[in-house]
Amino acid sequence: MSTRPPAADAPTAAAVRADLDGWTVDDVSDLVGDRAFRALGREHVVPALLEARAAGDAPPAILTRLFMLGDAVTRAQAEAALAHVGVHGAERIGLVQAAGEAAGDPVRSLVDLRPYAAATENGQVDWWIASDQGEAVTAQGVGQDHVLGIGGAATTLASVTMRTPRHRALDIGTGCGIQAMHASLHADAVVATDISARALAYARFNETVNAPALGAGAAAHRAWDLRDGSMLEPVVGESFDLVVSNPPFVITPPGAPTYEYRHGGVAGDGVTAGLVSDVGTVLGPGGVAQLLGNWEIRRGEDGGDWRARIESWLDAAPVPLDAWIVQRDALDAAEYAETWLRDAGITADRDPALWASAYEAYLRAFDADDVEAIGFGLVVLRRPLTGAPTLRRFEEHEGTMATPLGPTLAAALEAHDWLASASDGEVLDTAFAVAPDVTKETRGRPLEAHPEHILLRQGGGFGRVIKADTALAGLVGASDGELTVGQIAHALAALLDVAPGDVIGGIVPAVRDLVRDGLLLR
Repeated sequence: MSTRPPAADAPTAAAVRADLDGWTVDDVSDLVGDRAFRALGREHVVPALLEARAAGDAPPAILTRLFMLGDAVTRAQAEAALAHVGVHGAERIGLVQAAGEAAGDPVRSLVDLRPYAAATENGQVDWWIASDQGEAVTAQGVGQDHVLGIGGAATTLASVTMRTPRHRALDIGTGCGIQAMHASLHADAVVATDISARALAYARFNETVNAPALGAGAAAHRAWDLRDGSMLEPVVGESFDLVVSNPPFVITPPGAPTYEYRHGGVAGDGVTAGLVSDVGTVLGPGGVAQLLGNWEIRRGEDGGDWRARIESWLDAAPVPLDAWIVQRDALDAAEYAETWLRDAGITADRDPALWASAYEAYLRAFDADDVEAIGFGLVVLRRPLTGAPTLRRFEEHEGTMATPLGPTLAAALEAHDWLASASDGEVLDTAFAVAPDVTKETRGRPLEAHPEHILLRQGGGFGRVIKADTALAGLVGASDGELTVGQIAHALAALLDVAPGDVIGGIVPAVRDLVRDGLLLR
């Protein structure tokens, strides 16, 4: 049975904040060491428990044991580590449970509470995030109303979100509130929604504890508008400059266990489809929506092309939008079932019957719908300021990406807008500079006069690798911001003894691609 989520008024939150002050991700890493810290990333707590217990009674060690690792500490240790809020205060707001009043009586945490750090365009942020305890600590499957902490999907969305100043931001399916916290740093007002009253309570607690660090720019923090409701229902008729969502997109067939934090009560990939189609109705002109999602890849449906399915959602949208979709991964039906059953703490060892029946439910449902694989990725949608959309881009990218990636996406959209209106003549008349993170790599046999391969590597962003011919490599090498593309192309034509038109005909489309992807900068 779930415990009540924590709740704190401003004075109590200030006391909690005073007790947590100085307890950072770096502190935890230093405390438990590299080996144990890496194990925590794999959701194994035993190595960290051994190190934290050996560290003694220092507050960082006690806080780590109590709130991150689910370990019991004595009342005396808890009172020393929670000197401002006290054990009684922590009990009152739902953070801990004490077995008695004696100094040696055990105290246990009722929540997962841990430091969080993230690199942003304006430096690192350091917060504390509360959520429900995971199965790595409880050794049990999670409850249906489980409120998830910060996982890989949440950090990915936070990294890719474009952080330009915004007036109103909307976080759909806020969960513990981490996306709303990031939005507070660059939006004047934040609205956050969720179908889970429990999640909204956690979000409010996290906002209250971290309020002094959540101001938009130099302004003081403005309290979030938290709303109970499904997807876009609580904001129908309103307008936002930014919408972010790590929605409950996990495809959960009938017969498989459901959880509020990941299943939106819609069949198949309907949650993602609904957002892609309808989010434009709450975007103001120039507004951007960024979300994560799953989509089914079906046998025989447009040749199994995942792009076509999302195209159909975009085509059905009542408000036409620019769209950039990046598929990061694709799992077959069995891999998908295994991934999400384990995520909920359902394993063959812990409950063989439940594991087998749920696994079977996934496979039967996917096979019935001819689902060959399930794609996962990033969706960027934008309502044009004026006129019709000009961007419809689909790509697959399974490699590493820079963190944060938001600046890369913002620069790419700006480059796209310029390219969409620039003629080939304007491209030729423009001087570009090669981006500082781009390197050139040549490969070939030692005795050959010319390299067999020339590769342009992007060090940041998406880490793209572009194969170039001699002319394109020469143009990039000469792009110092002074000479125009046309001037360089004519020089290359003379050097290579070919007609200028032949060089220009091949270089202009290639330059457009390099500008679009950030290897060349205006």
